[in-house]
Amino acid sequence: MADIERITAIWRECLGTHRGPYLFGAQRTMADAMYAPVTTRFLTYDVRLDAPCAAYCQTIVQMPEMVEWIEAAQREPIGIDELEVEF
Repeated sequence: MADIERITAIWRECLGTHRGPYLFGAQRTMADAMYAPVTTRFLTYDVRLDAPCAAYCQTIVQMPEMVEWIEAAQREPIGIDELEVEF
């Protein structure tokens, strides 16, 4: 919980200062790319977020690149035979 609060505090500060929808304003930056996997984890684990942080997560996962990445991940096979070896 402490890590989640630390991350969302950073997001709230950036979004409040720069008025979003991305952390540093209207344009995406490397900070948004860095936090993109975090947004998917928050959604996967159903982390309850306040409105600004929830909106930020939705903004990130709706980016075309993220939609493509998520769809590709969903097409991945459950198991990979080459990795199913016994030691």
